[in-house]
Amino acid sequence: MNLYIETKNGVTKNHPAFEHNLIQAFGAIPTQWEPFTRVECPYVGIYQTMDSTEPVYAKVNDVWTDVWTIREMTAEEKTVKQQAVITAFNTQDQASNWAAWTFDEATCEMVPPIPYPEPIAGTIVLWCGADNNWKEAPARPVDNNQYKFDFFAWQWVEITQ
Repeated sequence: MNLYIETKNGVTKNHPAFEHNLIQAFGAIPTQWEPFTRVECPYVGIYQTMDSTEPVYAKVNDVWTDVWTIREMTAEEKTVKQQAVITAFNTQDQASNWAAWTFDEATCEMVPPIPYPEPIAGTIVLWCGADNNWKEAPARPVDNNQYKFDFFAWQWVEITQ
């Protein structure tokens, strides 16, 4: 599926179109339509940002293409992002259960002092702040009620509103 984009005086107009649609509409590829190569949005690293969620169209090696602009975050942007992760973590429900976790700057995540263990089929393993370790949780009740896990009582508690 080849793509083409309409140009006028070296500037793109509108968005790319499929070759077969142009042939169907015009009988051939009009001269003002030039080849276009679609480039998927690239991976944006933890401390990178895109100035726009949309690419710009540019001619590279005589073919029009999507061009994405990724840049490294400024020190201020990096600090704001890190603080947002820490704040969200510290304000979650029952946050004191995870008091032993620390912020990992390399991944911009909160991490436990002990890695998550290999799961055992049919079990639920959760972080137990009282023991500062991973611990098997009791089975969740199977009924039509809604539950949340109480990390301090180490049991499922029915949500009643």
